[in-house]
Amino acid sequence: HEVLVILGLVALSDCLVMKIPLTKVKSVRESLREKGLLKNFLKEHPYKMIQNLKITSHPLRNYLDMVYVGNITIGTPPQQFSVVFDTGSADLWVPSVYCKSKACVTHRSFNPSHSSTFRLPGINFELKYGSGKISGFLGYDTVRIGSLMTMNQIFGLSQLETGEAFEHGVFDGVLGLGFPSLALKRTTPIFDNLKKQGQISEPVFAFYLSTKEEGSAVIFGGVDRSFYKGELKWVPLTKPNYWQIALDRITWRGQIIGCPRGCQAIVDTGTTYLMGPHAEVDKIHSLMNAVPHQKEYLVQCNARDTYPDIIFTINNVDYPVPAHAYIRKVRGQPWGCRSGYRGWAANWILGHMFLRVYFTVFDRGQNRIGLARAA
Repeated sequence: HEVLVILGLVALSDCLVMKIPLTKVKSVRESLREKGLLKNFLKEHPYKMIQNLKITSHPLRNYLDMVYVGNITIGTPPQQFSVVFDTGSADLWVPSVYCKSKACVTHRSFNPSHSSTFRLPGINFELKYGSGKISGFLGYDTVRIGSLMTMNQIFGLSQLETGEAFEHGVFDGVLGLGFPSLALKRTTPIFDNLKKQGQISEPVFAFYLSTKEEGSAVIFGGVDRSFYKGELKWVPLTKPNYWQIALDRITWRGQIIGCPRGCQAIVDTGTTYLMGPHAEVDKIHSLMNAVPHQKEYLVQCNARDTYPDIIFTINNVDYPVPAHAYIRKVRGQPWGCRSGYRGWAANWILGHMFLRVYFTVFDRGQNRIGLARAA
């Protein structure tokens, strides 16, 4: 699977680029729906976000929906895990053999005593997510992403995992690609170590998210031109914490339907939806004639062929998101289609619904994001 690509990166010297294949996996929501457990779950976990943003709290992270996972290994000899590559958090964690939660028993877990390079600093941690909680202890070990290797990488080993998202998720753990300010205090995220240890020649990574199960990729150290059309357009970050940018406005048939005076948006590979303030998303849903059903919004499937693009204007450039991208087909539902928009209490979040249309480069060197139409 591992492919090393040599190429010129936007006016940079030739550099080594590592491409990691990602697989689009069935969402927890779909698994729960198939098992008939979704109604209970949604009742017990309303889509409310934890308000106090302690540094260890990631309220946006709701791994209930579709995720893209890739493989990494930890330890010597290597133990393999499938992880969500998530730009909305900055910590790496996997289940440990000391965890007896249901979520751990159904996933691969790390055994420190089987690794000759493992070190224990003796620090406990807790991470709160929108969809559950993880607690355990920190360790240091060698982590490999394809042929990239970071030595003495700090990571979390869970001893307790609560929440059905972790229990029913197809992934074992999470690899955060957010800024160090999002990480647990006094820890260095994996991307910063890759940079420090000279594993990548350029401090950038990029995502190509396909609508198909296979074919998606996260690329470290550069970009791969085969994944996009035209030129990359660069957008400066407004706040290097989340991958946060300024959004000018959102329009539908020329009418402003969101972000009327400009607003902030977070570009996020760990979120499925296009999420925005309740009032604006309600307006979009009324234009779509969407019907609420179990915390989701149903739309007639023929709308995918008739509804207009919804245009996100960023840094004076229009990024249209077509109806077939923001209205999703759902297996086993008579209405068959759901809105890709979700209301919540804060900024816009551009998740997979946007990222599948636009190849996205995350540039830590210049604190900016590059966007181009995905190939």
